[in-house]
Amino acid sequence: MLTQARKMFYRARGYYAGQLNGEPFRLDPYHSKFWRKASTGNWEPETFAVLDRYLSPDRDYLDIGAWIGPTVLYGARKARHVWCFEPDPTAYRHLAWNLDLNSIQNVSAFGVALSEGFGVARMASVRGEPGDSTSSLLHDGAHGTDALTIDWDRFAGSIDLSGVSLVKMDIEGAEFSVLPTLLPWLREHRPALYLSTHAPFLAADERRDRMGAIAEQLSFYGTCRIDNAADGGFHSLTEERALSRFPTFLFTA
Repeated sequence: MLTQARKMFYRARGYYAGQLNGEPFRLDPYHSKFWRKASTGNWEPETFAVLDRYLSPDRDYLDIGAWIGPTVLYGARKARHVWCFEPDPTAYRHLAWNLDLNSIQNVSAFGVALSEGFGVARMASVRGEPGDSTSSLLHDGAHGTDALTIDWDRFAGSIDLSGVSLVKMDIEGAEFSVLPTLLPWLREHRPALYLSTHAPFLAADERRDRMGAIAEQLSFYGTCRIDNAADGGFHSLTEERALSRFPTFLFTA
């Protein structure tokens, strides 16, 4: 009863007053449960540590898989400019709302999916809830939605991305097809790459080969750390933890 009353209050007021890694924000009231968790510091502190380390007022940030915007909002306070993608229309609507609530002007948010080409693709969430954090081009179905897709070369060819110091990619399994399209650009500019992997979404007999391919593709980076730990190495991409769970890897020059 108390929880429902709180939700009604936040929605009547028009926002949830929260914080992200100590930074105050006005946040959409329809995700107050998530924002409350994030405000206590219990949501991905390692991600905020990466943002703090690799973002600066004279460099840009690329966020591929922005969801409702926790990393985008925080990144906008740290970086010169933020470019972000969120193709799920429900999540994108809340992302835009959160940007507006905070009068953020240095973010270019695109409601499209990076893919292998320009077109339309079906996407859905693992849980079946529109706008949740598991929407992916790997999934479709009656509960899904159509998403406009654009290829990386077309996007990168129209915008100056030479100032990007950090790329975050968290696209629920689509990284296996999208990441290869970024490789020439990543190899040329060498921004830090914060990559979430989703091998369990693949068939069991494909996982090691597909993760091994990522290790080989990104071997031009100097270091690879798993879950922001001090150790790691490229071999960690094909170890059991990476094949059966959803770790995040940090690649740096």
